[in-house]
Amino acid sequence: MKNRSLLDSFNNALQGVIHALRTERNVKIHFLAAFAVLILALFYRFTPIELLILIATSTLVIVTELFNTAVEAIVDLVCGEKKHPLAKVAKDVSAGAVFITSMNALIVAYVLFYTKIERQGLIILHRIQQLPIYITLISILLVILSTIVLKTLTGHTKPFQGGMPSGHSSLAFACATCIAFLTDHILAISLAYFLALLVAQSRVEGKIHTLLQTMAGALLGTLITILIFQLFL
Repeated sequence: MKNRSLLDSFNNALQGVIHALRTERNVKIHFLAAFAVLILALFYRFTPIELLILIATSTLVIVTELFNTAVEAIVDLVCGEKKHPLAKVAKDVSAGAVFITSMNALIVAYVLFYTKIERQGLIILHRIQQLPIYITLISILLVILSTIVLKTLTGHTKPFQGGMPSGHSSLAFACATCIAFLTDHILAISLAYFLALLVAQSRVEGKIHTLLQTMAGALLGTLITILIFQLFL
């Protein structure tokens, strides 16, 4: 149906974005990632060109994910419950486009943030090297205890399986944050957080935790570890 006015066009477009956000998990993840990157960019002095590249890259990932959602909807409409090899090809190719743009976004973010984080990392590392070695152990233990307490308060009877928040995610991100404080090597830090993300993703894929529970665990582990290190810096 043709839009009757320009305002109708805007409303329908926004409804499409809102629908994708409500129904597609990956769209939510990409929107959150873009939001986090843009917030992080506020703390660094990017040139206008660097900022435009960052925004364009984030937008490209989201747009590709929206196209992927549209392709899946069209294929489901045409094929219904019937399985067709070309339907699989269409979905796999559109998902592949999202994968490529996501990898490109990771590379762009790494290149843009690398030099800026590296300078600050050298200063922080010098101060952290003077801290007692048990600070890392205390941080991890506090994350574990906090996770167990929160699960108990939310009525979960199995502290090490399921519940709010995800203990695996909180511990993984706590360890990644410890590594981030203890080294100035950006690649090592990136790999640490990548492994932490894989842990969180595996808990969601295994249907042990919801996306919200893993996000809460990641946030808990990161914030507590940052707090402990900041108290002693």
